[in-house]
Amino acid sequence: MVKVRVVGAGLAGCEAAWQLAERGIDVELIEQKPLARTPAQTSDWLCELVCSNSMRGAALVNAVGLLKEELRRAGSLVMEVAEEARVPAGGALAVDREVFAERMTARIAAHPRITRRAEIVTTIPVASPEAPVILATGPLTGDALAADLAAAVGAEHLAYYDAIAPIIAADSIDWDKVFKQSRWGKGGVEAEEDAEGGGSASPAPRDATALGDEAYVNCPFDEAQYRAFVAAIVAAEKVQPRAFEETKYFEGCLPIEVMAARGEMTLAFGPMKPVGLTDPRTQRRPYAVVQLRAEDQAATSYNLVGFQTRMTYGEQARVLRMIPGLEDLEIQRFGSVHRNTFVDAPKLLDERMQLRARPGVFLAGQVTGVEGYVESCAGGFICAVLLAQVLGGRELAPPPETTALGGIRTHLMRPQPKFQPSNITWGCMPPLEGRKLKKRDRYAAMSERALADLDRWLTSAPLATTRPAKRADEAAPVLVT
Repeated sequence: MVKVRVVGAGLAGCEAAWQLAERGIDVELIEQKPLARTPAQTSDWLCELVCSNSMRGAALVNAVGLLKEELRRAGSLVMEVAEEARVPAGGALAVDREVFAERMTARIAAHPRITRRAEIVTTIPVASPEAPVILATGPLTGDALAADLAAAVGAEHLAYYDAIAPIIAADSIDWDKVFKQSRWGKGGVEAEEDAEGGGSASPAPRDATALGDEAYVNCPFDEAQYRAFVAAIVAAEKVQPRAFEETKYFEGCLPIEVMAARGEMTLAFGPMKPVGLTDPRTQRRPYAVVQLRAEDQAATSYNLVGFQTRMTYGEQARVLRMIPGLEDLEIQRFGSVHRNTFVDAPKLLDERMQLRARPGVFLAGQVTGVEGYVESCAGGFICAVLLAQVLGGRELAPPPETTALGGIRTHLMRPQPKFQPSNITWGCMPPLEGRKLKKRDRYAAMSERALADLDRWLTSAPLATTRPAKRADEAAPVLVT
């Protein structure tokens, strides 16, 4: 009997294991916890979210919102559990990290076709058609395994650095100096692709429990405060990479000090952008803001949105206390820098996400060069479906290229002079033909096309889903705007 070994029990690995098991294939899920953890991990739960608790925009006029809807329709375990662990986040999907990880761990443990083994994998396991392997070791692939992967694929193996934002205690926030409001009345920094229209003022909350439907807490700056804050970031002591390491940041997740060094106003046009916000005390837009997003369902802690940093711990405590309302902040998790590892997917992977240099070895998730939680989940889903089709002797039938799931494959297969990790974008999907529409109308039309094509794929492609076929009279999704 065929058994698939999946190495790595993060979002991609757990999604892949679940999808294979749901299709009647036995899976051995190999995870180094509890024997070891990566530098960014703090618990022994599976699917620990180490960078942010947000899965970004939920509206279908966002590419990642479309990707989430496609995964839901296709039966994604990650999306199902994310909804169960959801916390308020305006126009975004954010989760309580502990609830999410605990429930993912329980669901995987309860599946009769999934067995879990604790092992620190240092070399690519030997694979064969009868015993294929999926590497889903994520952005923090261990040094020994990364070295073995580099030896297998050659100079195309790449590494860069990523950073995570601090988390602070809610009861250390001065609620008289901040105000509760989502950007444009919807989401925050991560939902700006959605933003249109005007902001709405709301009374300033006095405590962490007064969140209501507005999920973001805003710390407003005047011009003098902003300029002093940027100067302090630039001057702060940073953790330096080791002498033999080359620092390569992902442009979509830059540390704040890297952005600040590019120009005094860079942060004001980035994570500290004040557009779509109105301070209810002045009825004016602040010069800049730092946004806070709840980390858990009880709103006992908050993430500094977009504030990835490599400042030393002492400097983080000093500089972040310059943020209005955070003068007495208590940092529960300091920001830090960690290594991400990925391969040059267009050169190294075939159409099944199999390593050309190692037949029988498949890659899924961030190690392939997708960026983001939802994209990693999608990578695990796609890899599992394609592998199930191969193992079942079926014709290979990937998701249509017009869908966001198909767009993930397009990114991984599209030749590039210098391959870089990427979130899902509309550029991963073919444009509409013969129609000239405004941007939001164009994205809405592309979503409608994608979901129609996805539904046809789910009902016709072998092993595309284990869910019942969608009824022909089922209501179409609402395109949230």
